[in-house]
Amino acid sequence: MQDSGIKVYGLTTFTLLDFPDRPSCIIWLAGCNMRCPYCHNPDIVFGKNEKNFSEILEFLKKRRRVLEGVVISGGEPTLHKDLENICKAVKDLGYKIKLDTNGSNPKILKKLLDEGLLDYVALDLKATKKKYEKITKTNFFDKTIESLRILNDSNIEFEVRTTVHTDLLNENDVEDISIILKNMNFRGKFYIQNFVKIDKLLGDMQNQNRVLAINRLNLAVEAGFRNF
Repeated sequence: MQDSGIKVYGLTTFTLLDFPDRPSCIIWLAGCNMRCPYCHNPDIVFGKNEKNFSEILEFLKKRRRVLEGVVISGGEPTLHKDLENICKAVKDLGYKIKLDTNGSNPKILKKLLDEGLLDYVALDLKATKKKYEKITKTNFFDKTIESLRILNDSNIEFEVRTTVHTDLLNENDVEDISIILKNMNFRGKFYIQNFVKIDKLLGDMQNQNRVLAINRLNLAVEAGFRNF
């Protein structure tokens, strides 16, 4: 397949952390339709896709004996007009694909799944409906739930992630999110992620005054915990 001038933001050449059980690389796609203050990737959110995808393809051709998977992340990858073509080109080289998404484009997610272009999806469920707009600066909660239902009805592995800064979400909120999952007969993996402060965030988020009390949680579904 010809890349037809497709541009991406950048490439991380190797990771063992981002695609379960697969040595992978990460293709970054710029732009996002949310403005979560704790976001670790403001340069990607506000950046431009200026790197030639043809260079990425050449890299992938040479690394087939080392890498097994390609993570497509951002930003929000489903905003990229060439996402489908990027996935097809990667799959043509024999790689498995993991997509990171905020779930705001369920139609695009379903199309990629229907075409067999995805092998694993990580969906960020940012908050309860009540707090969703405050955290994301959007009203995409219902679309995110639609995306979650599409994943739940699919035949691929997926995970749902909720990042917690206790100035934004508390124990009751996390329990409410687990109830949302329970009520849809959730079959994926649920991960609760502790906020980690770095120098450059999208918003002016400071360190938490306290960490989520995970030992006090009464969750409706099983969960894993990251960065606690």
